[in-house]
Amino acid sequence: MPARNYTRYAARLYCAFIFERRDRLMLRKLSLALAVSCASNGMAWAAEAPLSTKTDLVSVYQEAVDNNADLAAARAQYGAQKEVVPQARAGLLPNISGGADLNNTRTELDQPALTATRSSTVYQATLSQPIFRADRWFQLQAAKSVNEQASLQLSATEQNMILQSAESYFNVLRSQDNLASTKAEEAAFKRQLDQSNERFDVGLSDKTDVLQSQASYDTARANRILAQRQVEDAFEALITLTNRQYNSLQGIVHTLPILAPTPNDAKAWVDTAAKQNLNLLASNYAVDAAEDTLRQRKAGHAPTLDAIAQYKKGDNDGLGFTNPNPTGQRYGGDAEQRTIGLQLSIPIYSGGLTSSQVRESYSQLTQTEQQRESLRRQVVENTRNLHRAVNTDVEQVQARRQSIISNQSAVEATEIGY
Repeated sequence: MPARNYTRYAARLYCAFIFERRDRLMLRKLSLALAVSCASNGMAWAAEAPLSTKTDLVSVYQEAVDNNADLAAARAQYGAQKEVVPQARAGLLPNISGGADLNNTRTELDQPALTATRSSTVYQATLSQPIFRADRWFQLQAAKSVNEQASLQLSATEQNMILQSAESYFNVLRSQDNLASTKAEEAAFKRQLDQSNERFDVGLSDKTDVLQSQASYDTARANRILAQRQVEDAFEALITLTNRQYNSLQGIVHTLPILAPTPNDAKAWVDTAAKQNLNLLASNYAVDAAEDTLRQRKAGHAPTLDAIAQYKKGDNDGLGFTNPNPTGQRYGGDAEQRTIGLQLSIPIYSGGLTSSQVRESYSQLTQTEQQRESLRRQVVENTRNLHRAVNTDVEQVQARRQSIISNQSAVEATEIGY
């Protein structure tokens, strides 16, 4: 057996091993439990041992939770969105206000010629309590639904951070495995090139063999350079995610079991996704908020009723207590007024504003319902696709493992024949 054929067999064996490991890493879609299991089963000692130069998956995820800018922005956004509830509730609570009026009045008479100047100061406090405000009540219900929707969207963002951390982590491992494979391939073709040159020097081969070996080596070298860049790119993506520098990552043990999911039933997966998918649950609250907003707009046609209490104190002229007064005597001191009552407002015509807002809310409700239906269909499609992908990847890993056994047997047979 020529030496270069043996080299090719060795390279093929190593590449098969690398591809089998790479395919194990491609099973990131199995579940979050698998990702955490990889970290805990293969690197359980890391939690107790002193901090090493290699970082595990759990540490990467924790760094992402603490330092990721997108996640921090999502949390701040939720902090702003949840304030819609107290803002809406404020429309149903008492409103207390205070104020003061300072006036200077100048009066001129023609007959007899007379000019009088009078200044007045009035202090007042007003208490208003809504009694019947249907529009504000439905606004509060819509705000509560918006708050629940925002909470679920934040949870979905936090859940997605788990997936992003696992993807970035495994991308680094995958790129490192690919680099190791290309380095082995480059070394194999370099040895083949050296052997071709030696055989050409002693006249056992022609120039064509040397040129072919040179071309194979150049291609392998280019692949190795590309793989090196991909490793650096993968580390850069991890740095962007966590805002931390990493020297190296802990790999996955080769004994990691790759098993079919349980339950291995697409319908069960779809049913679970329909009940637990956070984005789909958030869309349900979006529909609830749209329905309450529609009720709020319709309530714009309803009357409103408020209880009003007011207290005023100031100059008699400022309060309308002018001379001559009901007592028949002149009075120039301060006066007080206390008022309590009900204020009823009945909307009759607002230029078509309320009717237009109702039509707008109808359209927005329809839009939200259709968006929820579209999302539901996407969830069903993605769940079924992932179910097929997981089972296919499990079978592919098993096939890769068998290919390693076959290639090992081929190499052993080649060694015997050589």
